[in-house]
Amino acid sequence: MNHFALTIIGRDRPGIVSEVTEILFKLGCNIADSSSSILGGQFSMILIISHPEYTDRDSFGDVFAPLEKGNLSVFLRTLRPGGEKHPELQGELCMISVYGADKPGIVYQVARELGQRRVNIIDLNTKLVGEETQPVYVMMLEAVLPEGISVDDVEGWMDSMKADLGVDVSVRSIMAVEL
Repeated sequence: MNHFALTIIGRDRPGIVSEVTEILFKLGCNIADSSSSILGGQFSMILIISHPEYTDRDSFGDVFAPLEKGNLSVFLRTLRPGGEKHPELQGELCMISVYGADKPGIVYQVARELGQRRVNIIDLNTKLVGEETQPVYVMMLEAVLPEGISVDDVEGWMDSMKADLGVDVSVRSIMAVEL
């Protein structure tokens, strides 16, 4: 089975998910993994798909042309074998929430602090909430802590950043749910 990463980006409007998945269904593709979000009014979606016969972008022909005519950008990448598999995430899962005034550098400084300590960020979302005149920047990230690192350790690192960034940070352990 051949696997591909399909990315769709464009101005948000109702029906995009339906249009994309209809094309994939009619082709006989399987959706192994997906994520979509609205980012600043732009719809963004990435899917890991598979097809038993298609081997590269050319195999798909012009099936995505209707999406592109609908003012969406479509990118398809062929994955190397194994690139579709979920990694074995060893370590404690935690959620880190950051709230504060919007300013450059918040994501970088938090990510740098975690990256230097080999904490793996597996999901990251940011957005502005509240009133337009007084927006609040919200960053939520899910991370896997390496062996020997605890939620208390992360809270300590984040405490030292709070004053510098002018934000409130909370860290909590989350339990993985097996289906």
